[in-house]
This record gives sequence, C-alpha cells and structure tokens, in this order.
Amino acid sequence: MATNGTLTWLGHAAFRIDTPGGKRIYVDPFLTGNPKCPAGEQEPERVDAIFLTHGHGDHYGDTLELAKRFECAVVAPVELADWLATQGVESVHDPNKGGTVDLDGVKVTLTHAQHSSSTNDGTYAGEACGLMIELENGFTLYVAGDTNVFGDMALIARLYAPDVAVLPIGGHYTMDPKEAAVALELLGVKRCVPCHYGTFPVLTGTPEQLRELAPDVTIEAPEPGGSIEL
Repeated sequence: MATNGTLTWLGHAAFRIDTPGGKRIYVDPFLTGNPKCPAGEQEPERVDAIFLTHGHGDHYGDTLELAKRFECAVVAPVELADWLATQGVESVHDPNKGGTVDLDGVKVTLTHAQHSSSTNDGTYAGEACGLMIELENGFTLYVAGDTNVFGDMALIARLYAPDVAVLPIGGHYTMDPKEAAVALELLGVKRCVPCHYGTFPVLTGTPEQLRELAPDVTIEAPEPGGSIEL
C-alpha cells in the first residue's frame, strides 16, 4: 500500500519527516537541551536535509553540528542562511518568503509567519517563516513555525491547500489553542499536529483544549518520539 511517509515529534517544535521517497528530513532540530526530546532521538543516525523556520536557539538547535556531521543540505530564510554559512555550513539554501527550494523531489516553500528571529549570539536572523513542504508524491505539510494566527492563513490555504497543519499551541511566545482553532478554520485542514507546548512551564496550551475548540479537526498529538502516518 502506498504511504505518504511519517512525521515524528521530537518534542517542542522539532520534527523528523520520513518521506515516501526514503528521505529523512529534520525540521527545527532542537534536540540537545530539549527537555522533551527522548534520549534515543538526540543522536540522529541519518540526516538528509534540515529545514528551519527561524533563528531562535530552540529551533535551529543542533543544526550546525548535524549539518557538518552529515554534510546535508540546510534550507533557511536568507539572513539565517547567511549566518549559518559564516558558521561553516556548506550546503545552505537561502530562499525568502514565497521562494521554493526543490531537493530531489521534496519541495519547501517559505510562507509568512508573525514572530521575531535572532540567533543565540544576538545576530539578526531575518523574519520568521512558515514552511510548506510538498513530498515526492504531492502530499503537503504546513509547518507554521512560531506565529500567532493571522488572516492571510486563508491565502496559504488558497495557494497550497495543505493536507496536514503543524501548529504551535503553547501560548506566551506563539498562539494558544484559541488562536490555533481559528487558524485551522482559515487553513481549512482536517488534520492538525500541535507543537510548541509543554516544554517549559510558560507554554500552557494543550491538545485537549484545541480538540474542544476545533471539534471538526482531527488533532493528532503523539508523545515525544511518537510518529503519525501522513
């Protein structure tokens, strides 16, 4: 039976995508120092590509070490990509919002997000972005990144019609379940994977709250280290 691959939550906003074409892609790989990342997931055995939404340390995380160890491609917003290059990352792609990078059949397009972005050393890292990831078979996964809800999510729905949305729900630094429920209405998706909750005490939103507010959407919330079929 054909498969769309799997999405594995590594705690916080870190994910691993195993694509139908056999690629292993890490999104915002905050592994070391992530209190929710299982110990068995903190030393990846293979990384084919890394996709980044913005420059905060709890998102770019282990990118420098992983990119050098596996010599994999990194896709990041242009200012963050420039900074990664100064840190020794060789295979870096630097789109901006609306731009698409095609990595051997997996396409990633940067979308709008509303958030800030700087690296741990204070370097300005451009604007935060969301990621529209199209797998080899056309399945689309929208990773919103750190953001609140914004009306132009309706444009994202119109342009890309994502099959699954990955939304932050913790509150404080991003949207909470109330805003995420409105985001789901704007996006028109029927499947959602929540993230950016429960890592630190200030991130109080829960999947249960989102389920109550978005009863017509399937909220798929694996434990850290758990996977869902796409």
